Amino acid sequence: MDTLVGTAPVSVPTALRKLYFLRFAFAAVWAALLFATADTLGALTATLLVIYPLFDVACAVVDIRSARANGRPVRALYVNIALSALTGIGLAVAATSGIPAVLRIWGVWAVTAGIVQLVVGAARRQLGGQWAMIASGGISTLAGASFIAQAGKGGASLAGYAFLGGVFFLVSALRLGRARTA
Repeated sequence: MDTLVGTAPVSVPTALRKLYFLRFAFAAVWAALLFATADTLGALTATLLVIYPLFDVACAVVDIRSARANGRPVRALYVNIALSALTGIGLAVAATSGIPAVLRIWGVWAVTAGIVQLVVGAARRQLGGQWAMIASGGISTLAGASFIAQAGKGGASLAGYAFLGGVFFLVSALRLGRARTA
């Protein structure tokens, strides 16, 4: 029994499915807003940049609560929280220095968070629907390296990166639903 809300704990696949749908919706809206404002690095764009990793922190906290209630390992999720929180702070500072600094910070985060996502997805593969998370982690790692390399050249699309990541969450959510009903 979960003493905080007075109900039995939700199964990990059900909780992940809901969380993944939320992450997809957030990524889609965030990407659209960033795409609409990305021509300049003003206050709105800087705010959007900081919000994304902070949303990731909130999602990891929800994920930890679900995993812990069901006896699943959570260590990598704590690493993700630390990385994303530091990234939010780093992006707030980098936004005052310009787009190259933002791309470098985002790139480092994408590489490190991608590695964590690979680890978490591999550990959860028995739940089903995790191949998309594993692929997303690998792509994030490669994209992060690309952002770092492109920092001084321009042409990087954080909106496209976030939307693609959201699509992987959507695929995982749908696959988790299939695994649950199968």
